[in-house]
Amino acid sequence: MILIADSGATKTEWAAVNPDGSGRISFFSQGYNPNYISGPDIVSDIRATIPDGLDPEKVSAIYFYGAGVTPMQYGFMEKTLREVFTAAGEVFIAMDTLASCRALLQREPGFAAILGTGSNSCLYDGCNEGMNVDSCGFILGDEGSGGYLGKRLITDYIRGNMPAGVYGLVGKELGRSNEELIDIIYTRPFPNRFCAQYARFISENLGTDPYFPDLVRDSFRKFFERIVTHYPDYQKYTFKSVGSVGYYFRPLLEEVASEFGMKVGTVLKAPMEGLIKYHTA
Repeated sequence: MILIADSGATKTEWAAVNPDGSGRISFFSQGYNPNYISGPDIVSDIRATIPDGLDPEKVSAIYFYGAGVTPMQYGFMEKTLREVFTAAGEVFIAMDTLASCRALLQREPGFAAILGTGSNSCLYDGCNEGMNVDSCGFILGDEGSGGYLGKRLITDYIRGNMPAGVYGLVGKELGRSNEELIDIIYTRPFPNRFCAQYARFISENLGTDPYFPDLVRDSFRKFFERIVTHYPDYQKYTFKSVGSVGYYFRPLLEEVASEFGMKVGTVLKAPMEGLIKYHTA
């Protein structure tokens, strides 16, 4: 069997399939961004989540796509995965941007974006990832992502930069003092996941007050202003993306994309179905 993994900042979706796409076995584990988790912890978590019906010794090839997995970490991830799947002949490692390209575009050139817990984007030549305007990650960037939305919500709350009614609603949802929120984000692991969890709350309150849709629009505008518009001739491409933020906020994404002269095409909640199609075609 071949094993395909899409590892985001929050979770990893796995699918083991035969080369013709049959006999699918799916499961989930935590996200494996190597900037936040060690090799032994990855090995331990994979072994704890592999379902009984999947024999690691039957995996002949692995295709692992991960958030934060830059070329510097390819060797680390390959070595880590081989500790679990010892019989695998091929272990292919790539960034999650290539997963979005292959899921959205298969073997056709175009533009692909990720709008999930984190954000990213790139041009694709139909085979390999091309130009990439770096998202710079949670601390420095990730505009348009769930992490960015949550970060902005918390910042506005701490500063009181929201209507009084919204302030009370957000305070009830956060349930923590300003000091506690700052401590969580600056001293505890996975602050991006912590902030991104509030994207759902924002989605549920889009009709409550204009503050919420305006927050989402502003996040998408910054994604276009700071990232998308820096691709040459970006308006000639159709905007395609994977990730829950783009998927659930699509109407607002389309609104902002049109401001920048782009049409929104395929928007997938997750790339796995497209990846299976790509690797079993």
